[in-house]
Order: sequence, then structure tokens, then C-alpha cells
Amino acid sequence: MEDQKELVFRIQKLINENKELQSQLKDVKKKNEELEDENQNYKNLVAQIPEENLPQGLKSSQATKTLRFKMATVLYLDIQGFKKISEQMNSEAVIDELDQIFFHFNEIVKKYKIQKIKTIGDAYMCAGGVPVKNITNPIDVVLAALEMEEYLGNLKEEYAKQNREFWDLKLGIHTGAVTATMQGRKKVSYDLKGDTVNIATRMASASEFGQINISVMTYELVKPYFDCDYHGKMFVKYQGDLEMYFLKRIKKKYSADRDTGVRANEIFRVKYLIRQFTDLQEIILDKLERELPKYLFYHNYKHTIDVVNQAELIGYGEGVDDEAILLLTTAALFHDAGHTIGYDNHEYFGTQIAREWLPKYNYTPVQIDRICEIIMATKLPPQPNNLLEKIICDSDLDYLGRSDFIPVSNTLYEELKAQNKMSSLNTWNKIQVKFLSIHHFFTDTANNLREVNKQAQIERIKELVDWDSEE
Repeated sequence: MEDQKELVFRIQKLINENKELQSQLKDVKKKNEELEDENQNYKNLVAQIPEENLPQGLKSSQATKTLRFKMATVLYLDIQGFKKISEQMNSEAVIDELDQIFFHFNEIVKKYKIQKIKTIGDAYMCAGGVPVKNITNPIDVVLAALEMEEYLGNLKEEYAKQNREFWDLKLGIHTGAVTATMQGRKKVSYDLKGDTVNIATRMASASEFGQINISVMTYELVKPYFDCDYHGKMFVKYQGDLEMYFLKRIKKKYSADRDTGVRANEIFRVKYLIRQFTDLQEIILDKLERELPKYLFYHNYKHTIDVVNQAELIGYGEGVDDEAILLLTTAALFHDAGHTIGYDNHEYFGTQIAREWLPKYNYTPVQIDRICEIIMATKLPPQPNNLLEKIICDSDLDYLGRSDFIPVSNTLYEELKAQNKMSSLNTWNKIQVKFLSIHHFFTDTANNLREVNKQAQIERIKELVDWDSEE
């Protein structure tokens, strides 16, 4: 009986050890995947730096580099009828017309910050999300496809009036991972490989004349903004049946030209910028993490994340619209970026950095001016002039009413002490009591969330003060 119990005990022990080992293996696998992603991101960044600007140790003896992108959107466009038309016309004239069409396509691609990959005879390929990754690439490529289709359709109408033959268009789009081979130093070109390229090509083949055929992967990413019609399924090796959709137009509520649905209105533009904010936030937070002085124990990138999140929360609580949320979160992202230049007047420096970056992300001059005004409202003592400035002030000082007020406050003390701006913790606590006593939140949302707890923090910090000290 004892031997049986011992055997059961040993078996259970082995089972437990096996479970623990499996858990450790999962952790190792996850860590390896994270390291692989970090390594690939590093390679992608290095590959985008001109060879002459690289440190000696990073310079490559070859002009070819391979990059991997987790999400890119490939557009493959096949112009039909080239052979038939060339039989009726001078071949050089046909080629000139084709070159003119591709030239116009290049302008559209440039407009939407898409990378032209190559032209092969009467076929054209481009990709969004390459060489700079971005979250908006499916939308960018779909917008470009609509303009390409419209352009060729208009040309076809003109030729029909002259009783001349013209091209037909079959276009396919797919979103997925790609491997990009980067060639050249002065004039860089890209070649894409992988299933995503093959599927985009097959989407074009399975399309119909004058139609834009998109895969279900692209459809799921763009369907909130575009009208699409179900087109059926296509078998893809190792993936099974892949659903397809014909892209028709921008939804009417987002369209500036309600009849054709090719161009977006201001409502769409704001939605797009909100979606794009993820890319901007990643870049600026990375900049803060790399460039902020080490003595900023409070005004670090984590504080920026807190203020961005709180600005969005309070903004929705106050019932502001989408554009106001965009302005608030963008201002929050840049409100302490000026610390990378200097501690004092960092608000002003933050506006200068915002003015440098935001035009690259298609913010209008009016939006940039408003964002800079919101940033300047965070300068102490807070004196907001409108609702958005009140929201940013409450977001910036949200910690005053949080349960972790004292440890957070202590990080600000350590930051000031490191710059010889504060003599002792006791002096700091006295200042905090005074500041908390006269401070008030400006919005109803912040008052409801934080005011009661803020009053409790005043009592807690009073207990820490040595009031008899002459410091």
C-alpha cells in the first residue's frame, strides 16, 4: 500500500514538473519571438538609414538588404487589352500612352505615401506599409485604387467618344506579411516576396473588368469606411477558401463627392488621423524614452502615456467630438516632449516639436495651432480658457486625486532634488499641502473621478509634514 502511495506521489510530482517545464518553454518561446521582432525592427530601421550615415560597424559590403513587415497591403494592377490595341496602333504610341498612365499612377501612389514596387509590361505593383510600417496602409492603398480606377475610367470614356479602343483594368489587393529586398544606395528599389504578393496577383486575376477585388483580410480592415460587395471565394493553398469582395466606394457619410465616392470628406480625414495616431504615438514615445534626461523620474514617457489616456477618458466624459479627442490626445503626446530640449519652458519647446512633426502626419495648420494652445495651457499655474484646455489641465494633474499620489509625488520631488530645485522632502510636502489645498479640477468628469480622493490625499500628506521644522 505504501509503495502504491509512493508511486502515485512520484507520478504526480512528474506531472507537476512537466507542467512547470511546459510553462517555462512557453515563456522562452514568447521571449524568443519578442527578441526576433525587436531584431527585425532594428534591421528595418538600419536599412532605412543612408549607407554614408551609418557607423563603420554597421556598414554593409552589399547594396542588398532584406526586411520583413508583419502587415503590408499589396496592390496588383493588370491592364487588359494591350496586345489588341497595339495591333491597331503604332506600338510606340501605345507604349507612350501606357507610360503616361503609369506616370499618373506614380503620382497617386506618392500622394498616399505608398511604395511603388515595379511595372512588368502592362502590370503595376505597389505596396503600403513598406518601407515604413504604418497602421493605415490598407486604407491608403484602397484610396489609391479608387483614384486609379476613376482615372482609367475617365480616359476610357474620352476614347469611346473618339471611337478608339482603350484599356480595361483588373485590380487585386491583399493585406498580410511580406519580405522586402532593398536594393541600391542612392536610388533605392524594393522587391516583395511571399504569399501576400501571390494572393494580391490572384485577386487581380479573379477580378472583373473595371473592378477592384480585395481579400477578406483587407476587407476586415477597411469595411468601416468603404462599401464593398461580396464576390465569392477563391481557394488558396494551405489557407483554404479565401473570401473576396469588390470595393465600390467610400461610404456616403465619409465621401466628399457623394456620387462617385472616390474622395474623402473632413469627417473621414479626422477618423483617419485618429487611426494614424497609433503610429505617431509609437514614434514620439520612442523618442522620449531615448532622449529624455535620466533625472526625469516624474516627467518620463510613462507620465505622457497616463496623460494621453486620461485626456481621452475625460474628453469622452465631457462629450467632446472625435476631432476634439484627436487634438487632446495629440497635445497630451507632445505636452512634455519639450523636456528633451530643456526643463524650464518645456511647454513652449513641446509646441516647437509638435510643429515639426505634425505636418508629416497631415494635421492642418489650424489643428496644429489649436494643439499648441492646448499644450501651453499645461503651464503652471493652470489657467485654461476653454473646455479642451480644462481637460488637458485635469489630465496632466490627474495624479493629485489618485490613490498612488504620494509615491508619484515623491518621484517629482526626486526629479526636482536632482536639479537642486528642492531642498528637502519635508519642504516639498509643505508645498504639496499648499498646492493641493488651492487646486481644483476644472471639469465635471475629473471632479467626479478624483476630487474626493484628492481631499483624502491632503490629509494623508499633512500627517507626513513636520510643521515645527524651519525648512
